[in-house]
Amino acid sequence: MARAFVSVGSNIKPAQNVRQAILRLALQTRIVAVSTVYCTGAVGRPEQPPYYNCVAEIETEAPPLVLKQQVLRRIEADLGRERGDDKYAPRTIDLDLVVYDDLVIETDDLTLPDPQIVRRPFLAIPLCELAPGLTLPGLNRSMEEVAAALPRNSMKPLENYTLHLRREIGHGFEQ
Repeated sequence: MARAFVSVGSNIKPAQNVRQAILRLALQTRIVAVSTVYCTGAVGRPEQPPYYNCVAEIETEAPPLVLKQQVLRRIEADLGRERGDDKYAPRTIDLDLVVYDDLVIETDDLTLPDPQIVRRPFLAIPLCELAPGLTLPGLNRSMEEVAAALPRNSMKPLENYTLHLRREIGHGFEQ
């Protein structure tokens, strides 16, 4: 079983779509943990509704590209995700494979670890919450170091929502 981390984000009916995405992901992988869900502004688009963002730690037997294309993209399609030219358009759901074991991959279809981790607090902080001792493969930087260097002021933790989500998927753990 591989250990992987999937980022989850939505700014169209986010409470509903993040929940549905996590529940569907739990049907196809083993969810080990879900980070705190944060409410954050849309990157570069202050006029858009805010996002709900979190990271799920999973165990899977699917290879990375299969996980991305046959699990994550299908969940996105099932939840009405439409991809267009504007990669910053509002979205029902965005599921990205951000870390997969200690693999370093750079192809047209997949880059691991996701290079945005070191620039985006809504990726780094939830990932650090789940795996503070993780050293990003190929970057030789710990998640603690990466997360500490990023601002948190734009991230509002949704504690009650997170608690209900964790209970629903059978993880009543407290991070």
